[in-house]
Amino acid sequence: MLLEDPMRGVAPMLTALQKLQYSSEQLTTLHPDFLLLCLLAKCYKTGLSILEDDIFEVDQPRDFLLYCYYGGMICIGQKKFSKALELLHSVVTAPMSVLNAIAIEAYKKYILVSLIHLGQFSSSFPKYTSSVAQRNLKNFSQPYLELVNSYCTGKISELEAFVQANNEKFESDKNLGLVKQVVSSMYKRNIQRLTQTYLTLSLEDIANTVQLNSAKEAEMHVLQMIQDGEIYATINQKDGMVRFLEDPEQYKTCEMIELIDSSIQRIMMLSRKLTDMDEQLSCDPLYLGKAGRERQRFDFDDFDTVPSKFTV
Repeated sequence: MLLEDPMRGVAPMLTALQKLQYSSEQLTTLHPDFLLLCLLAKCYKTGLSILEDDIFEVDQPRDFLLYCYYGGMICIGQKKFSKALELLHSVVTAPMSVLNAIAIEAYKKYILVSLIHLGQFSSSFPKYTSSVAQRNLKNFSQPYLELVNSYCTGKISELEAFVQANNEKFESDKNLGLVKQVVSSMYKRNIQRLTQTYLTLSLEDIANTVQLNSAKEAEMHVLQMIQDGEIYATINQKDGMVRFLEDPEQYKTCEMIELIDSSIQRIMMLSRKLTDMDEQLSCDPLYLGKAGRERQRFDFDDFDTVPSKFTV
């Protein structure tokens, strides 16, 4: 990094990381540094190679937070938004006693990626999120939450005006590129809403409804969405009409059966892993000691609250 040539460190760092690991389920102190090098060198695919492993063993919380944060950024670079959301979500909801900068920056990106990938964002936190995060994260992310409100109106002009007014803030956070993708995704969301109302619609009408400049631009958006599998439609080039179709997936192809089977196998593996971890925890002396002290305290409190029959 000092030589401004991060590419030179990617291969040696990967080799060192693999030698340091005694299992692919272990997170080492080199994981975050390796992912950072991949980000700086734009070697996103190389970074993805270690993100495919499920991590169950973590020594240092900071290493885990940085691993998920950098991993989320690599997935964003590869347009793997679902995996990016998973990793950023892990940072935001991780146990913490004090708020940290990693969680704040992860929360900002989590908001933006949610809008890009899902077209919506819920500001409520899961119940397992730390109280520190629930109380403070929103205070450090007000422009992003206001962006959500502007996005939900469905009006592209209002969204663009808001982004322009807060351009410096987004740029200083190095999130302006993601914000621009949020603006672009609104066109897609507005087109997707049309599929719920109309069976056929002209390209000209689509352009006017979603505030695109021309029918040609609307055609390019529709074609890209068809290619990405975001909508199902056909375009008649002669009369410029778009016909929206139902999802053709019947869930009976060999590929779909293999996908479902692999998901079932993964869930079964996770269930076994959770059972093993629960058994190990139930035998841990530190856990048993703390659980015993907690039980005694609660039992004592309960005893104190029982009314005495002999009170005068």
